[in-house]
Amino acid sequence: MPDTKLWQASACELALKIAKGEVSAREAVVASIDRMADVNPSLNAVVDDLSDVAMSDAKALDEAFARSGPVGPLHGVPVTIKENIDQKGYATPNGVAAFKDLIAPDDSPFVTNLKNAGAVVIGRTNTPEFSFRGTTDNPLHGRTFNPWNDWASAGGSSGGAGSAVMSGMGAIAHGNDIGGSLRFPAAANGAATIKPGLGRTPAYNPSQTAERGILAQTTSVQGVICREVRDVRLAMQSAIAYSPMDPWQVPMPWNGPATDGPVRVAFTRETYGFEMHPAVETALLTACDALIDAGYEVVEVAPPNVAEIGAEATRTLFGEVKMLMLEGMREFGSAEFNTYFDHCFDIAPPYEGAELLQAYARRSTYLRNWQVFLSDYPLVLTPFLLQPTYAHARDYEGREGAEDIMLKAFYSFAMNYMGLPAGNVPANYNDGLPVGVQIVGRRFREDMILDACEAIEDRVGVMAHRLFERG
Repeated sequence: MPDTKLWQASACELALKIAKGEVSAREAVVASIDRMADVNPSLNAVVDDLSDVAMSDAKALDEAFARSGPVGPLHGVPVTIKENIDQKGYATPNGVAAFKDLIAPDDSPFVTNLKNAGAVVIGRTNTPEFSFRGTTDNPLHGRTFNPWNDWASAGGSSGGAGSAVMSGMGAIAHGNDIGGSLRFPAAANGAATIKPGLGRTPAYNPSQTAERGILAQTTSVQGVICREVRDVRLAMQSAIAYSPMDPWQVPMPWNGPATDGPVRVAFTRETYGFEMHPAVETALLTACDALIDAGYEVVEVAPPNVAEIGAEATRTLFGEVKMLMLEGMREFGSAEFNTYFDHCFDIAPPYEGAELLQAYARRSTYLRNWQVFLSDYPLVLTPFLLQPTYAHARDYEGREGAEDIMLKAFYSFAMNYMGLPAGNVPANYNDGLPVGVQIVGRRFREDMILDACEAIEDRVGVMAHRLFERG
């Protein structure tokens, strides 16, 4: 895109222009802030505008640049932060009106890492109540809209992040993922992301008053959503800086060893009895062709039972939620949200007591089976959802609506449950909306996953370019 406006530029392009002195941090930040002023009123993706502070931070970065050059690889790149992690001096309400005055005493380590790399935070993005839906809406801030289509969901729970970055409000958007909350918005908005594996990125909220449940600690991860795969790579290399505040983080290098010969990719169209939309199959076949042409060896073979693992993931997580969070959700959540959770509990009955402990133990079996499979096939290409982007409030359309997402998103839930990294990238454009696919990989091989995602992106194109052409 030779006539790219500054707010349309990728994070890599911006970082390079700033490092060369062609563009100042202030110019890059002003472009994103101006874009935010233009489109956020209609999208409601950014719910805490930090423009004034961002301008001050950009000025300080320009002064630092004049003295000694870039402070880090993201020097001057505008970013957004999801409002469910701490940023010093700002509220961490997690989409809940009762928590709107919960002010963070310090930054989460993920925020610290981005800032240390030179990123400038221009705003905080929307999330559903308790960050527990596949779409983004709440009584505190209202609905976030998909930039492609008012009918469609922007995804959740990082729907504000996905909508913001795809519409040009920052080049990098922070998000997190306990069951699909990075990948749902990426798929819905046509962005690229990777759900990192357990131990890859640091997580901790200084405002917390109690530790999360053990399953939440081992399935929820911090990450980014970007318009281009290369930007995901750039941001993640900074975001993985080690923090002693997270007992689960492992200080592993980003790039792993090269493999001998072509990388083998297992490809599956298994739906476990559900119907797959033709647009999703087209996306999968397009991704296959792209990987084959890029030199990968693609083999259609079914991995260990993902539907079973996904069902276990939901029942186990709901068991932990019921034990540790339900009282607060009942007290502070909206009536609609609690009705939705009643449906979820009916669809995936929470494990309790000894059953919950036994389910925790079974996780090792599932992960062991998958690790053996991944020893033969380092990457696995799967559907993400079995349908293209769904209607905004589909999950609130009674039990049937909740079931439509809860029962069919097993390719998402299973990967969190096992702690495996999983990327999402657009591989088709159907009826005015993007369609994403998922690539799963070995632990600490996010680099290999993004290589494969980039090969698909090279074939399909950067979906944001198509969006920007629409005006």
